Amino acid sequence: MAYDEPAYRRRDGETDSTARVTGGYGQPETGYRPEGGHRRDEQYPPQYATTAETRAPEYTEAPRVSLDDAFDDPNHGEVGRDRMAVHFLWEFVLLVAGAGLAYLLYAGRPDAVTGAALDTLLVQGATLGLLTLGAGATLRTAAPNLAIGPVAVASALHFAENADNGVLEAAGVALVVGLVGGLILALVVVGFHVPGWAASLAAALGVIVYIQLRPGPVDVQGDYDPTRHAIYLFGGFAALAVIGGLLGLIKNVRRTVGRFRPVGDPADRRGVGGAVVTTLAIVFSTVLAVVAGVLLAAGGTGPVVPSVGLEWTGLALGAALVGGTSAYGRRGGVLGTLLAVVVLTLFLRYQDLESWDISTYATAAVAVGGGLVVTRLVETFGRPAPAPDTQWTEPPAATTWQPPPPAESSPAPRTDPWDSSRWGS
Repeated sequence: MAYDEPAYRRRDGETDSTARVTGGYGQPETGYRPEGGHRRDEQYPPQYATTAETRAPEYTEAPRVSLDDAFDDPNHGEVGRDRMAVHFLWEFVLLVAGAGLAYLLYAGRPDAVTGAALDTLLVQGATLGLLTLGAGATLRTAAPNLAIGPVAVASALHFAENADNGVLEAAGVALVVGLVGGLILALVVVGFHVPGWAASLAAALGVIVYIQLRPGPVDVQGDYDPTRHAIYLFGGFAALAVIGGLLGLIKNVRRTVGRFRPVGDPADRRGVGGAVVTTLAIVFSTVLAVVAGVLLAAGGTGPVVPSVGLEWTGLALGAALVGGTSAYGRRGGVLGTLLAVVVLTLFLRYQDLESWDISTYATAAVAVGGGLVVTRLVETFGRPAPAPDTQWTEPPAATTWQPPPPAESSPAPRTDPWDSSRWGS
């Protein structure tokens, strides 16, 4: 072996023992390292430092969201479809109650629910039903119109005074006035974004002033008899109620109608869409109140008595609430409005036949109170099912690679057999 060959040549400042220990690399040799490889005492694969940024986050499966929900107003409230089971169950209760009252009337006084009496009952039901539709429409838009009762009484007085000029002319003038008045009220509510109940209460007080200008009851001057069209009048109300309920089952329609309902600060504006829908609902309710007033005057058995009309507002609101329309807006059933009107109309007729001295205000108060209980049920069990929450799991703390501890003792240096000190100088 040629000791001076480049592969085995001693570097400057190295002795034979140093060269053997370092293996020619200038570092202590602790094990065999093949060319391009790793030492036997090295850990492979090497450990690197890991941090929270380089570690993949650990999380549970994200909740599945319907594509329709992705385009909802993010400030609109709960995402998802309202549960309707509570509405259907409550409407079944109303159906049973209505059937029970109808049986009591037919069993005790069959003449009260047959023939001409039935036509009169249907007109009374249509009158209350139109007011209830108006109340329900504004309740669903979260802008209840408290002026519908006074508007109906004012319309009845106007029609009674002018019916001799023709039904269309008398009713047409009342409709135009109601349309303009409803539009003004709606612009106040959506323009200033104020609560509908407050603005409509002010409007109701103004209409009551018009009513109080009448010194006494007013006889109907015309000869129009709505009982001739009783089945069509009540059928028209029933069709509007059911169609509106069916449309309300469509989630996008339901959310659009209830867009004015506050979900945060109630003073925050809810956008153009909510303002337009609320405007239409208020105008619609006012027009329905005018038509109900015409039926109230023409379908009565005597003169129209001036009254503040708030008892009609209470009955209509009570029927809408009992039917399942939420006092907070947006939510409502399908047949609830129709069934609630039937129950309330039959009850009013039954108490009249039984000569129960119950104030109309008392009946309205009980209806509204019971409706508020129904609202609580609807809001508790009718809201969308909660989506599974995404639970974030924090990754474990970052770990940093630490070199292996040094060996307890370094290997003893090899003895150079060519060391001249062993053989003497």
